[in-house]
Amino acid sequence: MKKYFYTCFDCDRIFDKDHVEKELIYLCPDCRTVEKNQPLRGVLLINYDYDSIKIKYRKADLLKLQPGKFWQYGYLWPLEFENGMLKGFDEKLLERVSLGTNCLQEYSYKGKNFLVIDDTRNPTLSFKDRASSLVALKAMQLGIKEISAASTGNAGSSLAGICTRLGLKSRIFVPKNIPEAKRIQIQSYGAELIIVDGDYDLAFDTCLEIAHQKKWYIRNTAYNPLTIEGKKSAAYDIFIASKGNVPDLIFIPTGDGVILSGLYKGLWELKELGWIEKIPKLIAVQAEGSNALVRYFKTQSFEYKPANSVADSICAGAPRALYYAHESIVKSTGDAIEVSDVEIIEAQKFVAQNYGILLEPSSSASFAGFKKYFHSNKIGAETALLLFTGNGLKDISALRIWNKDVEPLGANHIKEKQ
Repeated sequence: MKKYFYTCFDCDRIFDKDHVEKELIYLCPDCRTVEKNQPLRGVLLINYDYDSIKIKYRKADLLKLQPGKFWQYGYLWPLEFENGMLKGFDEKLLERVSLGTNCLQEYSYKGKNFLVIDDTRNPTLSFKDRASSLVALKAMQLGIKEISAASTGNAGSSLAGICTRLGLKSRIFVPKNIPEAKRIQIQSYGAELIIVDGDYDLAFDTCLEIAHQKKWYIRNTAYNPLTIEGKKSAAYDIFIASKGNVPDLIFIPTGDGVILSGLYKGLWELKELGWIEKIPKLIAVQAEGSNALVRYFKTQSFEYKPANSVADSICAGAPRALYYAHESIVKSTGDAIEVSDVEIIEAQKFVAQNYGILLEPSSSASFAGFKKYFHSNKIGAETALLLFTGNGLKDISALRIWNKDVEPLGANHIKEKQ
């Protein structure tokens, strides 16, 4: 068997990697469905020869590595390596996509300690860099120089920035209500920006239609298997930074479900290799106005509802990775919960003013979910970890909600007040 292969999540059919990659196949040819306002069917997952990996590599070897440099353990990535090095790249070029995750940070809320993996310091200040980096490196190995993506903002900004770092061209499709700060970021990186007169779901479908016509490589979340695969690096960073002592609970801000799915994929691999004993319980945290996964978790039935929330980065009426995300929760014996926009903004303010970390609303949703769990007495002695996925400067309109305008004062007036 070759180093890795593709498996359909829905029908379990296995596909040779060369066939999938040379033909630019994104979804299962047998059972794929891409319907308007519906989750994807036929999502492809990447699997490896885990039995051979267990023989050749040891847990202790992985724990010696530095978090944020996923190419250092090439046996678990769908890239071509030669003599232990990523084929076609030198270390200086790879450092351009090195993540900013240095360690697990520890904080306390009302006497309960919790851990944080902080992706707000990544190259474009977002968790999405994990997927964008893998997609871009793969595109370069395939000889592709143009990549497209649909995004609410962060994935587009991430792809634009990573492509510029690596000398690639990006085209980003976004909904008309994209936060101005994210729009400006995408444009500033030099990407071609296409604003769609509609929501994220329409931007997603429009991107697919045009990209296939133009034969651009597609980064769309869940649609491209490497987006789920790229986000699994968070599981390995948690594993390395914790010295193999993964937490009991992980709170994950969730929209399309790809971060959740990718994290589960990495944790599942660690368990499959025998390097962890059990998979942590994954807690998906959604905004009340974008709670499709929460509804599906309760009913096992999907009904499309337009999404609306201050947390735009987790705003998706039709989560593209809904079914794998749901399985990730079930198999980890986790949960799916929702929080209000008010709770999200309160969490943003609390984290900024108590821990000194500025989060965008979608990212502060994880703290809002942790807080709700804590006050519901659902956390006992378990260790909890929160994903902080996006920097607060990505959406300053949310910060204006709780930061009042300050009037200028004369120097004498200031002195009198002090």
